[in-house]
Amino acid sequence: MEERMQTALVTGANRGLGFETARQLAQRGYRVLLTSRDEVAGRAAAARILREEKAGRVEFQRLDVTDTVAIAALAKRLSDEHILVDILVNNGAVALDGFDEGVARKTIDTNFFGPLRVTDALLPFIPDGGTIVMVSSAAGELSILSDSLKSRYADRGLTRDALVALVGKFVEDVRRGRHGAEGWPTSAYGVSKASLNALVRIMAIELAKRKIRINAVCPGWVHTDMGGPGAPRTVAQGASSILWAALLTNDQTGGFFRDGQPIPW
Repeated sequence: MEERMQTALVTGANRGLGFETARQLAQRGYRVLLTSRDEVAGRAAAARILREEKAGRVEFQRLDVTDTVAIAALAKRLSDEHILVDILVNNGAVALDGFDEGVARKTIDTNFFGPLRVTDALLPFIPDGGTIVMVSSAAGELSILSDSLKSRYADRGLTRDALVALVGKFVEDVRRGRHGAEGWPTSAYGVSKASLNALVRIMAIELAKRKIRINAVCPGWVHTDMGGPGAPRTVAQGASSILWAALLTNDQTGGFFRDGQPIPW
């Protein structure tokens, strides 16, 4: 019987860190499912990797992490084609200008609920011993929160439902103009990443029986469209942190890392 080709799926991979991560995984011989909201850009990115690397197998799949229909279509493809996802990299995210209810809601929906939706939908296709990487940010360190909120986020007994309620409270507090009084920062991006980190800790416990590794990674301030031209780190440097977590072979799970080293929650 022919040995099954290892598969990696990367969200938000038409440019920047996602593209570089997909490219390097293809270099290593993985079958890569490169996903993007933008079909034209996504197909062009997949074709570019195939053209430049002249190796591996890269396939485009349209995916908007806020679109449950698109997520269901991806899951159906995996089921129909009997594809197992050995590595899932949740990279797709937004960093929006301004700060109001609309920004808070869209940022949370994309950066927190997006990875949660995708991971839950794809879990049936991740084999025992597989790997999940949540691309996070030091902007989500717990130091951005008030002491009261920090203790709630850091609580080892925090559940999914309680975390979702906290995230909902943030959006509601922004709507009411009470986010400052309630201990939240004026950074929807920071709260979304702090919440994503908390989700990693929760899911590490949930997935322990299946020995699925899940870790959060901060690639640092990277020179991408999101990071801007003043960022000190190259895309290759940022992607190396993601690749380190994606290619782990030990049992490390439930951590937060940059450059392969643990960093503060």
